[in-house]
Amino acid sequence: MKDARIDRRLFLRAIGGATAGVAAATALSGCGTGTSRSVAGSSGKSSKTLVVRDSGGTYGDANKTAIYDAFTKETGIRIEVVNIQYAQMLAQIQQGRPQFDVIDDSMSDFLRFKKAGATESLDYDRLKNFKNAGIAKALVTSNAVGKNYWASVMAYRTDAFGGKKPSSWADFWDTDAFPGSRALQGLDADRPVLEFALLADGVPLDKLYPLDLDRAFKSLDHIKGSVKKFWDTGALPGVLLGRKEVVATDVWHGRLDALIKQGSPLAYQWNGARRQSNALGIAKGAANLDAAYQLIDFALRPDVQAAYAELYPMAPSVPAAYKKLSTTTAANLGSSPEHLKTGFDMDVEWWDENDDVVAKRWQEWTHA
Repeated sequence: MKDARIDRRLFLRAIGGATAGVAAATALSGCGTGTSRSVAGSSGKSSKTLVVRDSGGTYGDANKTAIYDAFTKETGIRIEVVNIQYAQMLAQIQQGRPQFDVIDDSMSDFLRFKKAGATESLDYDRLKNFKNAGIAKALVTSNAVGKNYWASVMAYRTDAFGGKKPSSWADFWDTDAFPGSRALQGLDADRPVLEFALLADGVPLDKLYPLDLDRAFKSLDHIKGSVKKFWDTGALPGVLLGRKEVVATDVWHGRLDALIKQGSPLAYQWNGARRQSNALGIAKGAANLDAAYQLIDFALRPDVQAAYAELYPMAPSVPAAYKKLSTTTAANLGSSPEHLKTGFDMDVEWWDENDDVVAKRWQEWTHA
């Protein structure tokens, strides 16, 4: 199966900007090579350099503007960024020489880190902004705390159905009422969207897990003949919709924003959105533990979360951030009060345990 950590990289690349090279720990903030962890300071503030791993691209740009630069201005602690991926991170940690302190990564990867003993257990008493943040329980684990959400949602051409709007995955599956070709995310892009097949078949949001694989693939059988493409990169849904090769598809939210702003007749449908999240944690053996906690705590402030969401279409994990967001931005985020009610959080533990089983069955199904 294609590794979910690579899928996450593809997602970030897809919704804006190319991810920086993954073979080297490339510094983005111009603060050195990562070998020097402190510098001489001229003020009373700390003069340390904290190294953070994130995925780069416009995701990293938003981190720099909304979080890193603001943190440095407030504390004097400079941020250096590296873009290495999971396997390289794990290797460095296991060798006892991590070249980074804080990890910004998917909850799925943090689950793997936990099993490998590669991350510190978080002391939540050291995160004062966490105490009243109201972060969802699914985003609070022993080694990571949720930073923001992203989502897979339905997208469709607004000129395709004579004024009708699909409002559920059942409508997506209904090619009589909503005729036309479809596209769906395939295994090479990320974990298949079996949940959408179950929702289309009438399974309630709160009864999705554990996923009934027999029922999911039986539901997929009904739509298979109308699926023109099982897409493998985040760019394809917009291309297929734009060329009118399909009239509806699932898509990583945010990927169509630029097209919609340019006037393309496209829209998102949030009902039944599958939410995933990025989180923050600390590498085992991190050189700057105190500063790492300071940065994580800073990133959980409502004003910081709001500043980030205004720059990049990933949703705050802290509900109070919505009081500081513009109405337009808030309406287009997966953790808005309205969208929280109509979507669901991916069960990363279920997927981690069943990735191989699902991959084998998906391959058999697509080639049948």
